Amino acid sequence: MVNLHIVHLTSVHQRYDARICLKESMSLSKQYKTFLIVADGKGDECIDKLNILDIGKFHGRKSRVIDGSKAIFHKALELNAEVYHLHDPELIPVGLKLKKHGKKVIFDAHEDFPKQILTKHYLPLPVRKIISICAELGERVLCRKFDGIVGATPFIAKKFFKINQNVVNINNYPKIEELQSIENPQRVHGQVCYIGGISVERGIKEVIEALTKTKNDVNLALAGKFHSEQLEKDIKQDEGWQKTHFIGFVGRKEIQELLSTTQIGLVTLHPTISYLDSLPVKLFEYMCAGIPVIASDFPLWREIVLKHNCGLCVDPKNPEEIAKAIDYLVDHPEIASQMGENGFKAVQAEFNWANEESKLLQFYDNIIGSK
Repeated sequence: MVNLHIVHLTSVHQRYDARICLKESMSLSKQYKTFLIVADGKGDECIDKLNILDIGKFHGRKSRVIDGSKAIFHKALELNAEVYHLHDPELIPVGLKLKKHGKKVIFDAHEDFPKQILTKHYLPLPVRKIISICAELGERVLCRKFDGIVGATPFIAKKFFKINQNVVNINNYPKIEELQSIENPQRVHGQVCYIGGISVERGIKEVIEALTKTKNDVNLALAGKFHSEQLEKDIKQDEGWQKTHFIGFVGRKEIQELLSTTQIGLVTLHPTISYLDSLPVKLFEYMCAGIPVIASDFPLWREIVLKHNCGLCVDPKNPEEIAKAIDYLVDHPEIASQMGENGFKAVQAEFNWANEESKLLQFYDNIIGSK
């Protein structure tokens, strides 16, 4: 099947995006001639068998949506592939134009886009509701025209089953080989970590405050990018910042190094409409690294954490509850160690990319084999 060409397209995500590049595209490159079109201005490159093509950087949302989409369409058409795989809602019009040229097109729904719009607090609520309704109607009408839909969570996939007959759930689970290679981890006593986007909705204020309420001497290793300069400025004024080691945005190697030294992984996102049904990859990366997790007490997350006894669930808006959970795991190292081992076993058996890769390859076989 190497002679068959497939192209992944994104105008929003960075080229080494874990889901798009390091998982889906790299997995597909084992069987197909695979290209990934990005828009970051960093030039073309080849990683193993994956060809990354850069159309240049576009400044501002308007330019990205209009000019970027046009450039992506022309580059995609130039490649004359059999299958095109879209990763951004704003590229749906590009996918429709590719369909008119007789191409097979897949849309990858990373998030519930209409629900996500409702969390954009910089927009007035009535405007958010109108845009969300329009986005949902657009999905229903336009996505049924595609040859297949990939949903990043069971909830998203279930939604699209009502729109398109060819839907698969490909979860964003970790690659076991990335984190199971951690040998002789040097756990730093009292070190907890959070890896990911840093925002109010992701619980950063409560986590920083929790550091001031623990009975044990704990510190936070914080890896990620603040969503705004103002938030970063405000958080650095908090007392708990004195117990925080801010690392900033890190790559896969740095994540591995960080997880080899930490005792506890935090994923205490707020119960927003877009997070309640999500499956955050960091939850499973913590489990894969063999450390216990402290997670938001959402029904879906609670089911995973309690079923596998791999951590504790807390009210993410209650700093005292977060602090008590941290203290419990620090004070009970044997229980914490067993929870970490339980999480690792769960990832080995179920929550791993190898299982998802098999589903993805079978999905592509069906797409390419269909008339």
